[in-house]
Amino acid sequence: MSFSAVDRAHMTRALRLAERGLYTTQPNPRVGCVLAHGERSIGEGWHARAGEPHAEVFALRAAGTQARGATAYVTLEPCAHFGRTPPCADALIEAGVSRVVAACEDPNPKVAGGGFAKLRAAGIAVETGLLREAARDLNRGFFSRIERGRPWLRVKLAMSLDGRTALANNTSKWITGEAARSDVQQWRARSSALLTGAGTALADDPRLTARREGAAAVFNPLRVVLDRALRLPRGAHLLDGSAPTLVLHAADAACADDRFDAVERASVPLDDAGRLDLDAVLRLLAERGVNELQVEAGPTLCGALFARGLVDELLLYVAPVILGHEARPLLALPRLDEIAQARRLRVIEQRQLGADWRLLLRE
Repeated sequence: MSFSAVDRAHMTRALRLAERGLYTTQPNPRVGCVLAHGERSIGEGWHARAGEPHAEVFALRAAGTQARGATAYVTLEPCAHFGRTPPCADALIEAGVSRVVAACEDPNPKVAGGGFAKLRAAGIAVETGLLREAARDLNRGFFSRIERGRPWLRVKLAMSLDGRTALANNTSKWITGEAARSDVQQWRARSSALLTGAGTALADDPRLTARREGAAAVFNPLRVVLDRALRLPRGAHLLDGSAPTLVLHAADAACADDRFDAVERASVPLDDAGRLDLDAVLRLLAERGVNELQVEAGPTLCGALFARGLVDELLLYVAPVILGHEARPLLALPRLDEIAQARRLRVIEQRQLGADWRLLLRE
């Protein structure tokens, strides 16, 4: 399908609008909409929070009666079902738009082509696929949850130039500088959930909260702890109730006191090695509406996720320091006997942050 330069300009603007919901729409997708007559934009909007109006509604409100005969550029198929808000397809039909250009179809079974069908049945021209990959990437967690039944999984790690994450005595504060640590907060804030293991929780006592400078806290990512035997001690930050927290444990784990009263608990099955089954963990989180999952853990858990092929992207911070061969490694992985067995990652983005470098990598 052929699109004009004007079409591309309006869809690019719609994508920029969708990005404004980057930190707030969970579990909904980030969506933007532009209404236009030719080159002239007459209304725009974006989805901000679940339960509030969708992008199309805000754009239609801004356009008013000018929406009749306009083209609607939307980054995701307009919904066709009643949820917490009425169908956006109906709103576009009632407003009298003549054409809808959508970046991609909504994979949600409640929509999945239904919005396009309703628009076409009303005589509205529907065209799809414009900047599809950019729209899918913006909502890669949402698409992963719906299409694969598991969240998009991002592993965050920080390492020295010689590939070490902490000293042999587990000291790791701070390998990276302030700019890199501030950047991590932005990635946390866009995540649906933050996951760590009991080993990291015991060694570092992390808070796993998102702190965005200059922005009001709108959404707190769910904190998820893999604690097979319920070892977290009283007073651990992850048990303080300051943010939504889910502790996942084995079915036979028991706790005789009130340490876990302020958080939610759930059991998951074990794998053949007697550890919490990571595939089952991801399925459970998907069922809870988790789109993007950021893992901040040690080499054992991160290595296990890589070994299981569950890592979608690696967020790697590299500091210009050297810690030596006795320091802790980046990942605990099975031994390789041939270079051909090595995992090859693609650098999607690289950026300097102060004295450090941030790499975003995918297989």
